[in-house]
Amino acid sequence: MSPQERLTDALYGLGWSSVKKLPEPAAVRLGQTVADLAWRRRGKGVRRLESNYARVVPDASPERLAELSRAGMRSYLRYWMESFRLPAWSEARIRAGFAPKDVHHLTDGIASDRGVILALPHMANWDLAGAWVTTELRTPFTTVAERLKPESLYDRFVAYREGLGMEVLPHSGGSAFGTLARRLRDGGLVCLVAERDLSASGVAVDFFGDTATMPAGPALLAQQTDALLLPVTLWYDDSPVMQGRVHPPIEVPRSGTRAEKTSVMTQALADAFASGIADHPEDWHMLQRLWRADLDPARPGPGGTA
Repeated sequence: MSPQERLTDALYGLGWSSVKKLPEPAAVRLGQTVADLAWRRRGKGVRRLESNYARVVPDASPERLAELSRAGMRSYLRYWMESFRLPAWSEARIRAGFAPKDVHHLTDGIASDRGVILALPHMANWDLAGAWVTTELRTPFTTVAERLKPESLYDRFVAYREGLGMEVLPHSGGSAFGTLARRLRDGGLVCLVAERDLSASGVAVDFFGDTATMPAGPALLAQQTDALLLPVTLWYDDSPVMQGRVHPPIEVPRSGTRAEKTSVMTQALADAFASGIADHPEDWHMLQRLWRADLDPARPGPGGTA
């Protein structure tokens, strides 16, 4: 383990061991202070966040983009402060911390025993949404986690999410897809953060007027298992309660090859994500490259490269 990896692991460990002991108002203030410091430093992640917002809000002035990136960093640190504290929250606090709209799409799907796939972008606090599902709906689910370095940091995230009632599979390796399919065929629930492709087999979609690549997994799982595919978007308002919406199901097309059906369904997923992100751009925590033009260093996207 490199010195940088040891430092990263230690900082996350400190967050989970110490932040959860703070009174909630103190944790909120700490998050805002750290966010504002990071925003003023204008490091790589902040510049990339601002560049991504330039695609979402193409007519925004430089001043508006700066406001959005500051609000985006505050939202991102709110996610971390909440996540560090979630293991200490009571069930009542978790249930009261999330107010999703149109949740009947999810509860009807669970009741049908058909299997349900929830697909989310990196908005607000997806861990809190998951904890709400396991606590309020009393429904366990399976998810996938990206392999992180150092391995001890990955282990921390797995332990954290398993402590919230989730079954966590590693993204690397070929067994995750088969396990997810089995869970769905058994009528289970699968939750996937699904707007950033981590493989070489993603699907090209139009996303805010340019080409991005998103994972094929949600659409393929829905086709192979007949599970319901539901997009979900999340956002914060000025209250301590996170807001969200469960969008209508994305149906499997009646005709076409598997690749053609996957393309149509993934585009529909991207459109649902885009609708939520456009309404609440500051709660989309995408501090990395996403669009193909930005992934190609010869074609810098809006706001330059980061």
